[in-house]
Amino acid sequence: MLREDIKRLLFEGTVIPAHPLALTHELQLDEQKQRGLTRYYMASGAGGVAVGVHTTQFEIRDPEVNLFEKVLAIAADEVDKAALKRPFIKVAGICGLTVQALKEAEIAVNLGYNLGLVSMAAFKTQPESEIIEHVKKVAEVIPVFGFYLQAAIGGRVYSYEFWQQFAEIPNVYAIKVAAFNRYQTLDVVRAVAHSGRRDEIALYTGNDDNIVADLLTPYRFEIEGKTIEKRFVGGLLGHWAVWTEKAVELLVTVKQTLTTDYADAASMLATNIAVTDMNAAIFDPANAFHGCITGVHEVLRRQGLMDGIWTLNPKETLSPGQFEEITRVIDAYPQLVDDTFVARFLENEVNVI
Repeated sequence: MLREDIKRLLFEGTVIPAHPLALTHELQLDEQKQRGLTRYYMASGAGGVAVGVHTTQFEIRDPEVNLFEKVLAIAADEVDKAALKRPFIKVAGICGLTVQALKEAEIAVNLGYNLGLVSMAAFKTQPESEIIEHVKKVAEVIPVFGFYLQAAIGGRVYSYEFWQQFAEIPNVYAIKVAAFNRYQTLDVVRAVAHSGRRDEIALYTGNDDNIVADLLTPYRFEIEGKTIEKRFVGGLLGHWAVWTEKAVELLVTVKQTLTTDYADAASMLATNIAVTDMNAAIFDPANAFHGCITGVHEVLRRQGLMDGIWTLNPKETLSPGQFEEITRVIDAYPQLVDDTFVARFLENEVNVI
């Protein structure tokens, strides 16, 4: 079961960065920088981290690399050492078919992770019923954070009926929607709203192309004579692996906007466009997301949080013009960039909180 303080934070809504992988020029784990990233996310005020996910690079699972358990252990160790006076959600990426997924879930539980973000990308053509059974088995080992991955980078489209069944699985506590598609996003929210567990599942945006709008939007449905509303309460995002202190500030602003009956809605929608523009530079949709991991790395490199943009896959590099695009958005939206905070953090002026 999920700890009550973790569950409360999860449902209140928080910032959960997808944790990158820091490497040396020799493509070995840079443990000092890896630990520093975890401390940066805690110091930024994030409510958790997701480790072993796409931003951490799936290649950590390759036998010749064998870093999955180590990177999870490093993040967990840094959180434990920080002795935070607030809850901090540790999410482990869970991949593969059932045998692999169960093994990864057991590793995560043993390391003290609270939830498993279950990727279903390994199920390319299997029927949806088989995937539901898979998630049920994983949920018996670790509380589940569901994950709707966009088809453009390895996911698949699921039916409304699939999400109806998914929402009814005991021990599913949250769903990250990263479909990058309004219709598919609506399928998930509507299915959860119609389920018997609607109040037991928190919705998190992974739609990097629509972050702020997702957080602002009330989804309302007439169900059995009552108006049922669901909202995205936070985000689990690769985008929030950079400029994290400003992401935390942004989520606070969104929540304040919701309490004022959208008094500053126009400004918030303008911010949505700014965030989407910044994300386009980092995630590289113009080139089928080829540079999405290295885009994150480039921002962190410029700030001094990483030494380089190296990845385990040598084919992953910045796309032509992406470096310049990152420069453009940093210059265009300084209010969303946390360079000053990071500089203070690196000078040890900012403590982990």
